[in-house]
Amino acid sequence: MAIKVLIIDDSPVMRSILSKIIDEADDLEVVGAAPHPLAAREMIKQLNPDVLTLDVEMPHMDGIEFLNRLMRLHPMPVVMISTLTQRGSDTTLHALELGAFDFIAKPSTDGANGLAKYSDDIHRKLREAYAARNKVGRRRTVAANDNHAAGPVLSPRVLEQRLICIGASTGGTEAIKTVLMSMPERVPGIVMTQHMPEMFTGSFAKRLDSLCKIAVKEAESGERILPGHAYLAPGHSHLKVVNRGGHYYCELEDSEPVNRHRPSVDVLFDSVARQVGAQAVGIILTGMGKDGAQGLLKMREAGCWTLGQNQETCVVYGMPREAAEIGACVDVAPLDEVTRCILQNLASPQRSAARA
Repeated sequence: MAIKVLIIDDSPVMRSILSKIIDEADDLEVVGAAPHPLAAREMIKQLNPDVLTLDVEMPHMDGIEFLNRLMRLHPMPVVMISTLTQRGSDTTLHALELGAFDFIAKPSTDGANGLAKYSDDIHRKLREAYAARNKVGRRRTVAANDNHAAGPVLSPRVLEQRLICIGASTGGTEAIKTVLMSMPERVPGIVMTQHMPEMFTGSFAKRLDSLCKIAVKEAESGERILPGHAYLAPGHSHLKVVNRGGHYYCELEDSEPVNRHRPSVDVLFDSVARQVGAQAVGIILTGMGKDGAQGLLKMREAGCWTLGQNQETCVVYGMPREAAEIGACVDVAPLDEVTRCILQNLASPQRSAARA
């Protein structure tokens, strides 16, 4: 039976393009296309779709207000169709906080630059959204003052010599936020790769910085990685770590995508395995595909303690599953225990190479 999709977009052109792309897949079926949320509300009742695609700026009611009401009254999988603008990226991040499954950028509809080239991504994200339907509405971000993971006071040596590395994809914006919001100020430097387009990573870093005790920023090439700071790979480049004289630095590389991604989690983890070794810890969170699994294995082989998010709390149990299946994870933990596990490991370095 095909996955039933309802399109919500005020543009007749976009509704037509999305309908054509989605109907190209044998396992997907467009059951309706609504020009605004009020019409969508009635179509949901009549058509009982499995997944929605949702635009943001529409007449009568914007997509965010509609999504907020939907997630409270009738939670279901939603893939946002977002514009690559500053306003669009901020709004999309808000949509993910409200419970949207994922988003895909809305490109120009002109010629070769149109949405058609994104058809594979659209098909994949709709399928994954449907597969994760039982988890819709169950996300919870740890509040900033709910800091059960404050943990032990770490020594200056640990702060300077250790490094925390995090990789995530689908569902990762909320997962990373949960982990970072419960981090105390005194932690080693953190480097992160989250699969996101270029315009979104800057907004995401600023959002995290406003919520967390630690400082969060988009990584810049050549800057030193400092304790109490987290550095997010920009959407246009791979992030690597280099060791110069015992100090760690960010390095950006505009090379070909790895595992279809730039930035790639594997690129980050590979560099950390080579440049930092057992002084690093590696964390792989919710995400589609396998990016990061091989890199996490290299980290473990280099003596690092590694952790995968467990299946029950992942929005998509893809990347952590791939890592677990090849033996890359020393430990596995639910999302709300990840920070506590990291801090416990940092306070007990001898656990790094051990399996729990």
